Amino acid sequence: MRWHYDNSRPIYSQIVEQIERGIVAGIFPPGSGMPSVRMLAVEAEVNPNTMQKALAELENKGLLHTQRTAGRTVTEDSGMIQKLKKKLAEDHIHAFFTGMANLGISSGEAIAMLKEAAGRPAQKQAKEVV
Repeated sequence: MRWHYDNSRPIYSQIVEQIERGIVAGIFPPGSGMPSVRMLAVEAEVNPNTMQKALAELENKGLLHTQRTAGRTVTEDSGMIQKLKKKLAEDHIHAFFTGMANLGISSGEAIAMLKEAAGRPAQKQAKEVV
């Protein structure tokens, strides 16, 4: 998984969002074990305390569970994962329409543009969660 950060918000909250996207995209499948805090921190190039804070927040949300002998695992609650997926999609949709409005493009025009774009052959894309 590639990690991307910006300086406008706390790193741990960006890590939370990136792991959430990883869960809904299947990079971290339901019931699977999560890498250790240290391993994730090295991969994400952050302090282990920052990663621990992010993982603790994901536990508070119910997306991760800690078991003494098995470490952290991703929730098996498919309803919770689908709910998160829908929320993330709605956030993207809202951001899209807000951006289009800022360009002076109406919702109707934006929808027409989306339909047109959806009809074109898909361009080759790297399967990466950003």
